[in-house]
Amino acid sequence: MAEQGGPEDQKPQSDEARSAFVPPPGVEQSAAPSEDDQPTSEFALPAGLPDPSASPGPGSGPGGGAGSDTLASAFVPPSGYNAQHQPPAFTPAHGIPMVRLTKEAPWQDRMRTMLRMPVTERPAPESVQQTDDSGPAVPRVLDLTLRIGELLLAGGEGAEDVEAAMFAVTRSYGLDRSEPTVTFTLLSISYQPSLVDDPITASRTVRRRGTDYTRLAAVFGLIDDITSAEHVEVSLEEAYRRLAEIRRNRHPYPGWVLTAAAGLLAGSASVLVGGGVLVFLVAAAGAMLGDRLAWLCAGRGLPEFYQFAAAAMPPAAMGIALTLTHSTDVRPSAVVTGGLFALLPGRALVAGVQDGLTGYYLTAGARLLEVMYFFIGIVAGVLLMLYLGVQLGAELNPEARFEPNDRPGLQILVSMTLTLAFAILLQQERSTVLAVTLNGGVAWVIYGAMAREGDISPVAATAVAAGLVGLFGQLFSRYRYTSSLPYITAAIGPLLPGSATYFGLLGIAQNEVDTGLTSLFTAVATALAIAIGVNLGSEISRLFMRVPGAVEGASRRAAKRTRGF
Repeated sequence: MAEQGGPEDQKPQSDEARSAFVPPPGVEQSAAPSEDDQPTSEFALPAGLPDPSASPGPGSGPGGGAGSDTLASAFVPPSGYNAQHQPPAFTPAHGIPMVRLTKEAPWQDRMRTMLRMPVTERPAPESVQQTDDSGPAVPRVLDLTLRIGELLLAGGEGAEDVEAAMFAVTRSYGLDRSEPTVTFTLLSISYQPSLVDDPITASRTVRRRGTDYTRLAAVFGLIDDITSAEHVEVSLEEAYRRLAEIRRNRHPYPGWVLTAAAGLLAGSASVLVGGGVLVFLVAAAGAMLGDRLAWLCAGRGLPEFYQFAAAAMPPAAMGIALTLTHSTDVRPSAVVTGGLFALLPGRALVAGVQDGLTGYYLTAGARLLEVMYFFIGIVAGVLLMLYLGVQLGAELNPEARFEPNDRPGLQILVSMTLTLAFAILLQQERSTVLAVTLNGGVAWVIYGAMAREGDISPVAATAVAAGLVGLFGQLFSRYRYTSSLPYITAAIGPLLPGSATYFGLLGIAQNEVDTGLTSLFTAVATALAIAIGVNLGSEISRLFMRVPGAVEGASRRAAKRTRGF
């Protein structure tokens, strides 16, 4: 009896089993035909060709079909197949790698990762919030998204972070095919239910802007609750209710505290550049007077250009008044410089440069144009007072630059008080004031060590210090799962180019245009160094951390760009 295959491959033969071609008993069987007359199968190997199954190959072995006596399986790869060197295909055998977003990462990083991905490579949505059987209420979700984006953009957030927040809200409520668009004054979002349906588009205009980082933190908390599955369910009604409470929430600090903070900021800045106790008091008085004058202009409906011009006049007038007293113990230039520290739009400058570096050129251009108008308003107010002082015979010396003094401990202290006052002006939460104050002190220590002790260029030292501010601010925000602005904006206060701005304006007022323009260019370079340093520090913090949304070994995607690098 011929050898059969294994027991798992062969069906046992019973005694009753007969072939249909076997003649029944009693019928004489004819002689067996010769070998040439026997029928052959069309799948049989022609005579003279070698049998490939007789030689061992990659598919040989048990169940591999290596021998002619064993039964081959249809699922065994061919003998010439090599899994390591498989032929190219449009779709790999293992499929397209799926993007997984780590739940532990902040929603900003998760949504920013998806915004920087092509639409075809974005992962499928994972609806966090439950909806009814009919699906989410698309108009209400879009309206809620636009209202949240409006508060963020009005609070000073960058365009990419606002788009990430809007994208997070829509995906959490099940609207995966949505595309938000953010410009300086207009928010829009488009949602397409399917490839054959018409898209639904909604927009909202941002008409009023205000600096309230407490409200900004509350909006971030709402978005975190909406996008996180671990928290309680946040329905559309609950989200609208919490958003209305955020809008109605009063500022954490009353008006008189803000005025006192403006005085403390100007006084601390005047001591930072070499002033004494009298200079501190005069600078504080001038800044508080300018703050009240700006509030009066705002109450009368004047544009912000005139508000900044009015706020810059009292500190400059105080400095000129001290000059007319011919006192040698005070430094009038420190008084004017302290007032400028309280007015320079560092927050808008950082946001504008950040939008430009991340590819939002339209919004960046609008923000920088706003900064330019604010700066021109400050210049107009200070120059008006300086011209008046020159006509009155005030001896203002544009060559008297601030010299480094030997009071590093005092300067570190006043830099921290300056940061504290700046944080109060930004309406920050009390829980974030201590962290940003320490961040501002570290920034001044780095700047002083590099610029004054290491004889390094002040612009380069400012960039390095601002980079550390951005790095620490990003770490603080990751720990608290909130925006990084409350930990960064106030900390760059001691680095603002107040002295360079003052001496540039003084040179122009005294017809020394070359000297004045040189000093103003230094101020502009310092301001750009602050903005770029802050953005670079934030990017470095993300660069060396685990990138959410990337598969193993994948590279980190850059921001929007116009060239195909």
